[in-house]
Parts: sequence; structure tokens; C-alpha cells
Amino acid sequence: MSSIKLRAVLALSGLVLACAAHAQQKEAAAPKKTAAPVKKAASAPKDAVTADFDKFREVMEDASPAELFEAKGEELWKTRRGPKNASLEQCDLGLGPGILKGAYVRMPRYFADAGEVMDVERRIVYCMVTLQGYKAEDLAKQPFSSESRTPDPVSLVTYVAGQSRGMKIAIPQKHAKEREAYNVGREIFNFRAGAWDFSCASCHGEDGKRIRTQELPNLTSKKDAIRAFQGWPGYRMTGGLMHTLQWRMNDCFRQQRFPEPGYASETIADLLTYMGVNANGQVYKGPGIKR
Repeated sequence: MSSIKLRAVLALSGLVLACAAHAQQKEAAAPKKTAAPVKKAASAPKDAVTADFDKFREVMEDASPAELFEAKGEELWKTRRGPKNASLEQCDLGLGPGILKGAYVRMPRYFADAGEVMDVERRIVYCMVTLQGYKAEDLAKQPFSSESRTPDPVSLVTYVAGQSRGMKIAIPQKHAKEREAYNVGREIFNFRAGAWDFSCASCHGEDGKRIRTQELPNLTSKKDAIRAFQGWPGYRMTGGLMHTLQWRMNDCFRQQRFPEPGYASETIADLLTYMGVNANGQVYKGPGIKR
């Protein structure tokens, strides 16, 4: 078995076991059901609801609430904190210690000091642990925004992302581990399981799909792949919270009725590598607004 296949199997084995147990319980209680087909979108390129929200978003992004989190992230980046009383200004995001311009659009990427491919949030957590002395397990306890708090990594990711505003996505594939991450990410994207026998590709693997009023981008196509990155980190109008791609991926797993992956895990880094490489060459507009 190739190393790529082996890594994909290891990444998904926990999902298989948990989903299989759940499926057996369901089959004992009721006849097996096939997954409900996702409805096709209308032939028009944009429906009225999507067009109206896009107009609203354009107006709102002139004074986006995401800017508040970006400013907070800058403060956190430059402030000495943690058990080691250090700032993050020596954190290397791939272009050299402290260099932020263009770093976001070039991640996930391989980092020799960690021996792993890391997306931006995983790398920031790594720097908070190694430079500032925080414990990874503490950062993972409540990693996503809630009504009561916005975790520091969320604001930090928003700040870093803002430094790549207007730049082209250029996720590297030079290192063997970066290419491996892409291939494993593709396996994860297409892996079907869970109570609904879904995969990422069930919703985002072909043109013309939608859920309720929302059009679903085909993330395997060059023209739509940018939509996996555009506007993230994003201020979500539903709930008024700031979220990163770590949260978005976690929530997609939850909606598929999959076990949710660990925070800042290799699984998410691989998945983001696959989607990011598909969007290479397109312009990233910076943190934005989501529904």
C-alpha cells in the first residue's frame, strides 16, 4: 500500500468505525434508506436570493465587522504573552520569521521545523505553543467562536489573512509531503460514510447543486474552487460570530453526521491543501462576510 493510501486510511479509519456502529444501530431499527439527492439549481447563474445577498455583502464589506477582529489579531500578534512572555513576531509562516505579507495565500505548506504540512491556524497554534508556551490541549478545549468569547487564534488568523488581501492564491506543491497532503485531502473529500452516506463531494463535487436557498460551489472546478477560500475567515451574519476555515471544515463534518476531527489536525490540513491547490491563481480578497 502506498504511503498516500495508508495516510488516507489512517485519517479516515476513525470515521469508518464510528459511522459503521451508528449505521448498524439504525439498520436494526428501520429499513435502510438511500441518501436523499441534493436538488439541482436553476439554470440561471445566480438566483434572486443569492444575488440579493451578494449585493448586501458588497455594501457591508466596505465597513466589515471582520476588521475589528483583524485589529484585535494584530494586537495579539505583537503583544508579549503566555508563560514565556513572548510575542508572535518571530513566528515563521513560511516566508521567514515575522513576514506576513502573502503568507496566508501560500498555506497550507510544509514546515521543516515541525516536519508536517500546516494550514495557517495549525501553524499559529504551533507558534503559540513553541514561542509563547501555551499548551496545545488548552487551546483545543474551546477553539471556535461562541456568543461569550472569540478564541485568540481566530483573531490571529483574521489578522494574518488580511495581510494577503488582493493577492493570488499560490499553495505550494514542491515538497513531497505537500503533494502527499493534496492526494490525501482528495481522498478525504471524496470519502462517503456516515448516517447519510455523504462526502464533501456529495454537495461540492459537481455543478448545479444547492441546499435550501444557497447555491453550492463545485470545489473540484477551477472557476468555483476559490469559493472555498473567499471570505474566510468570515464574520457570519447568522449569529454574529467570526469563524475560520477550521470551524467551516469542522461544521461540514458535523452536517454530514461524521465524527468531528480534532482541532488543528492533519486531516483538516490535508483537506485544505486539496481545496487550496484547486484555487491556485485566483485572487483572495481578504476576510469577509458570510451568511
